[in-house]
Amino acid sequence: MEFFLSYGLFLAKTVTIVFGVILTFSFAFSAGNKKHNKKGNFKIVNVSKKYSSRKQNMMRFKMNAEEYKKWRKSEKRAKKIKEKKNKDTKEREPCLFIINFKGTVDAEEVNSLRKEITTILSIAEKHDEVLLNLESPGGTVNGYGLAAAQLERLKKKVKLTISIDKIAASGGYMMACVADYIIAAPFSVVGSIGVVGQVPNIYRFLKKQNVDIELHTAGQHKRTLTFLGENTESGRKKFIQDLNNTHILFKKFVQKNRPNLDIDIVSTGEYWYGVQAKEKGLIDELSTSDEYILKNVQEKKIISIRYVVHKGVLNKILNIFSTII
Repeated sequence: MEFFLSYGLFLAKTVTIVFGVILTFSFAFSAGNKKHNKKGNFKIVNVSKKYSSRKQNMMRFKMNAEEYKKWRKSEKRAKKIKEKKNKDTKEREPCLFIINFKGTVDAEEVNSLRKEITTILSIAEKHDEVLLNLESPGGTVNGYGLAAAQLERLKKKVKLTISIDKIAASGGYMMACVADYIIAAPFSVVGSIGVVGQVPNIYRFLKKQNVDIELHTAGQHKRTLTFLGENTESGRKKFIQDLNNTHILFKKFVQKNRPNLDIDIVSTGEYWYGVQAKEKGLIDELSTSDEYILKNVQEKKIISIRYVVHKGVLNKILNIFSTII
């Protein structure tokens, strides 16, 4: 028993030391990284070409040599007819641009999103379309408000379709509602049109330890709730008032983009699965991003665009550790 107690104590000390070292390095390198602009580059993929190549390989396995030869001839013939049609109408083949947004709490991914959108807008025409694969449980109001504003830039020029395969809740739905058309998987999580705010307070603990905190402000509502100081009833009321005002703005934004919604029913902060969201008018169709791409692969040139920010090896290691912690 004494051995296990000693071993447990040793293990606890080791974990504490390792945690401290990782935390120190994380702060040091994150501070260093903020001094430099993160550089990245675009990854552009011709998805249509990949689909065509994959289909061709599968057909080669499925058919015998003669069947495959006939199939290839018919494919080439169809391609020529399509090219001639585009030439006669003097219009290029319409494009479906695919972008992705997997959002964190502060919506920092908007930095890549804005670059992708600007690039698309520089070449897109009216008959083109953008498919955004959206995945986010929400986060800060200003972060997701900016992301939604970026999507409004797209909507002004081309059709914007948003696909929710897993989740678009709270700030995620703030983005989704901007779309001209929303599709979602049957069991994806949609909605949560509400606002939450929470602030821990250790004032009573500090008071027991005979630690005094001085908090001075200029302006009646400069600070409502605090982490260290003593919270007041007027501060709480103002904090709740700010939450309600933000909620009203959120509801108005959703209503503007989806006017047929019964906003009072869907803005309670609840979330729904895709099937239920369809019944309430939060989405337009039950489907997946894969199905939507497959529907368009014959009629449109499909291009995937991603702006990838480069991260050093040490940053990647620190990210893994921070995820574990």
